[in-house]
Amino acid sequence: MRLHLMCEKYAYIVRIIERRLDMAQAQTERAYAVVSGFVDSLQEPRTPYISPSRLSKALGVKVANLAELTGVHRNTLRNPSSERLQGRMREMVKVISAAAELTGDLQKAIYWYRNEPIADYGHRTAAELVADGEIEAVLAYIRDLENGARG
Repeated sequence: MRLHLMCEKYAYIVRIIERRLDMAQAQTERAYAVVSGFVDSLQEPRTPYISPSRLSKALGVKVANLAELTGVHRNTLRNPSSERLQGRMREMVKVISAAAELTGDLQKAIYWYRNEPIADYGHRTAAELVADGEIEAVLAYIRDLENGARG
C-alpha cells in the first residue's frame, strides 16, 4: 500500500512538472511571436532595411532623436540604407527583442530599454549603453536576468 501511495505522489509531481513545462513553452512561443511581429513591423517597404521612421515610431521618439539613440550623426539619417545606421538600428532591435523575450511584453521591453537605469553600468539605460557601442554588456545583463541574477 505504501508503495502505491509513493507512486501516486510521484505521478502527481510529474504531472505538475509537465504542466509547468507546457506553460513555459507556450510563454516562449508567445514571446517569439511578439518579437517576430515587432521585427517585421520595422522593415522599410520593398527593401531589406530597417526603417528609421518605423523604428522611431515604435520607440516613441522623433526621427531626429533617433540619431542620438543610434549614436550616429543626424545627417546619417538621410541615408537609411547606410550600413552604419542599419548596424546600430539592428543592435537596438536585438536588445529590445532580447528584453521582450524575457518579459513577454514588447511595450515593457521598450520602456525598460529607454528608461530603466542599470545600476551595474553607472545607472545608464540600455539605450545609452547601446548608443555608446556597449551592446554586448547589455545583452550579458539580459542573460544574467534570464539566469536569475538580480535586477
